[in-house]
Amino acid sequence: MVKLLDEKDAKALPDHIGWRLWQASRAWKAEFAEAMRAAGHGWFSEGRAGLLGHIPRRGTRQAALIERMGISKQAVQQLLDGLEAEGVIERTPDPEDKRGKFVRYTSKGLAALDDGDHIKIDIEKRYRERLGEGSFEALMAALRGLAEPQAS
Repeated sequence: MVKLLDEKDAKALPDHIGWRLWQASRAWKAEFAEAMRAAGHGWFSEGRAGLLGHIPRRGTRQAALIERMGISKQAVQQLLDGLEAEGVIERTPDPEDKRGKFVRYTSKGLAALDDGDHIKIDIEKRYRERLGEGSFEALMAALRGLAEPQAS
C-alpha cells in the first residue's frame, strides 16, 4: 500500500535560487520554442534546441558534440537523426578523422538560426520592459557573475 503524505504535514521546500533559475530557464525555453514554431519551424523543440546550442554555425565534429552535450552517444545520435531527417543539419565525413562525422547546418538550419537570433532579441526586449532597464541590467550582471568560475 502506498502511503500518501498530507500536504499540511509535509515539510515546506525551501525557496532557493536554484529553483528560481530553473523556473526562469524553463519559461524562457518554452517561450523561445513556441516562437520558433510560430515562425515556421515546426520541427523545433526544447530538446532539439539543447543540441543546436552546441553546434557552432561553422559546424563541429560529432565526437566533440557528444562530449559537450554530456549525454549518451545514442541520445545525441537520435537527436541528430531527427534533425537530419528534417533537413536542418547534414553529416559528412570528418576531415580530421575519416571514421567520424562532421555536423553542419543546411541552409534551412542557418535560416532557423537567423530567426532564432531575432526571437531572442524580441524576448529580451519584453524582459527589459517587464523588469525595467535598471533591474534588467542588474540581473544580467548578476547572471554573468554567477556564470564565471570562482577563484579557489
